[in-house]
Amino acid sequence: MTDPKPGKRIKCETEIPEPTCLVIFGASGDLAMRKLIPSLYRLFHHRRLPRNFSVCGLGRTPIRPDRFRDLAGRAAKQAFPEAFDDSSWKEFALKLDYTGFEYGERESYVNLGEKLVSLEKKHRTRGNRIFYLAIPPSVYETVVRHLGALDLSRAERGYARIVIEKPFGRDLASAKALNATLRESFEERQIYRIDHYVAKETVQSLLMFRFANSIFEPLWNNRYVDHVQITSSETLGVEHRAGYYEKAGVLRDMFQNHMLQLLALTAMEPPDSAEAERVRDERVKVLRSIRSFPLERLDETLVIGQYGGGQIRGRGVVGYREEKGVSRESSTATFAAMKVFVDNWRWNGIPFYLRSGKRMSDRKIEVSIHFKPIPHSMFTSIMEGPIDPNVLVFRIQPDEGISLNFQTKEPGSKICLKPVLMDFSYQKEVLLDAYEWVLLDCMQGDSTLFMRVESVEQAWSLLTPVIEKVESTAESSDFPNYEAGSSGPREAAHLIERDGRKWRPL
Repeated sequence: MTDPKPGKRIKCETEIPEPTCLVIFGASGDLAMRKLIPSLYRLFHHRRLPRNFSVCGLGRTPIRPDRFRDLAGRAAKQAFPEAFDDSSWKEFALKLDYTGFEYGERESYVNLGEKLVSLEKKHRTRGNRIFYLAIPPSVYETVVRHLGALDLSRAERGYARIVIEKPFGRDLASAKALNATLRESFEERQIYRIDHYVAKETVQSLLMFRFANSIFEPLWNNRYVDHVQITSSETLGVEHRAGYYEKAGVLRDMFQNHMLQLLALTAMEPPDSAEAERVRDERVKVLRSIRSFPLERLDETLVIGQYGGGQIRGRGVVGYREEKGVSRESSTATFAAMKVFVDNWRWNGIPFYLRSGKRMSDRKIEVSIHFKPIPHSMFTSIMEGPIDPNVLVFRIQPDEGISLNFQTKEPGSKICLKPVLMDFSYQKEVLLDAYEWVLLDCMQGDSTLFMRVESVEQAWSLLTPVIEKVESTAESSDFPNYEAGSSGPREAAHLIERDGRKWRPL
């Protein structure tokens, strides 16, 4: 095989998974209808699923199978109108089944075992089973124990896997308890803990970009990088999740998983191969290298906030405490900005600035690598100010892509610099949704994008003391401290400005 010519695309084909039966606990709920069923249909529509495939939906709500298919069809059409086709939906709907289910009753699991035998025979799925827990975390351990007690976690033929949605506990102790329960019924290789942020197209591209291009890896260290910013902002408020969010807050909801995982992917060492365990090894090493937070001087590394009323794109919105289901004296944080240090050879002394919040001025998820300024400028006498350093940006959402800014000579001038943006956008590409990726990878047995037990517990060990400190000292009178539609609390700007730097604009 000859090397591809410069600019020529290497042909890449997505492997079709083995026949599979996907068992969705909570199939009538919001997550299944808003994310899972539409993602499965889109995979089917684009011929990414095996021909022998079935969905066994389970839920407390009593629904006839035909009614379930109708509701699922509406959800898929609403989520992906451009991919919806009546004929392909009718074909896909034949693979959907639904049964009423009580999570705490042994008889339900006995019936499930019999149901799976019937579905596997009908759809010829070879005994391959994936159990997806699209249910409240409070029910996780109950379901896991019953699956283990009836040996549904031990496939007689094929494979058995279980998919766990975050949150993986609410602190280190509860995370360890959940992991212990999982290990009683499943082996670690069978457990797939989802972090859908890691499955987003540009996050995966970050690894490819860095480790497939020799011009960047030599610069990916404290000699050339000044700092790193990781931002996840959204214009939405708490919406219908008030019950969960009041107990979680932004640190549990975003930082323990999404934000720290983005940091780990950005800072990791090159693995010796693309094998899943080698990649996950390096991510865990980064988390182990993160410096502990100074609890007695927490304001030096952490700022929290809660949104008040304001304007989002010209529309008035209420503050967090006025949201349905939220306490009028709530001290739950909806925003956090954090300065993190990774104490290893590559990143020693380089700050990683993380921020995430609700009801911000814009929706954005990005990782930006800010390189150090040039050591000496020969243009000082003719420049009105310093030359802007180079910034490499991975836009994760909504405009997926990669950009790099650099300086060039202004055409027609003697000596005048002009900033230029080199930009690549995925907008014209057919992208897989994050949930499509995790579903596909789970069917293929690829755990690269999923969190291993050490990763979960290490992240909690870092943040549990911080969360406990924040919750024990937070005063309701401190909030709200930023308007909806703003870029967050003023103290968040101080966190980075006192280091002589600025946040990238939202």
